[in-house]
Amino acid sequence: MRTVLLVAAVYHLLLGAYMFFAPASFYDTLGEFPPENHHYIKDVSTFYIALGIAFYISARSRSWRVPILAFAALEYALHTLNHLIDVGDALSSGKGWFAVFSLALLTGLLLFVLAAAGRGVRDRVEAEPEPPREE
Repeated sequence: MRTVLLVAAVYHLLLGAYMFFAPASFYDTLGEFPPENHHYIKDVSTFYIALGIAFYISARSRSWRVPILAFAALEYALHTLNHLIDVGDALSSGKGWFAVFSLALLTGLLLFVLAAAGRGVRDRVEAEPEPPREE
């Protein structure tokens, strides 16, 4: 689980840095939904950087795992829906559909990891001894 969360952290930190430091390149490569707006791309980059930091913390702190994974899965599901709604607005049909399918795949992966993290929490709770009862 730690390795998966660290990979997610690095991915989001790199994506956020790419968006922040090269917004024109990001737009040309991945974000071709007009109008091009470098300030907005950099604003969104801060979300990905923050999510990368949260994934890093969740790799080190078990109590963060389920909440961060649930948030990320919800965000990616909504992001996928937004791209599906606007798929025809991309500068090319191929890039529009690629975005929908890649985001849907990432959503599925996050849900899978979330389910595994949830099972881990449940297993740890069930393995803990019950505290003595006061009479």
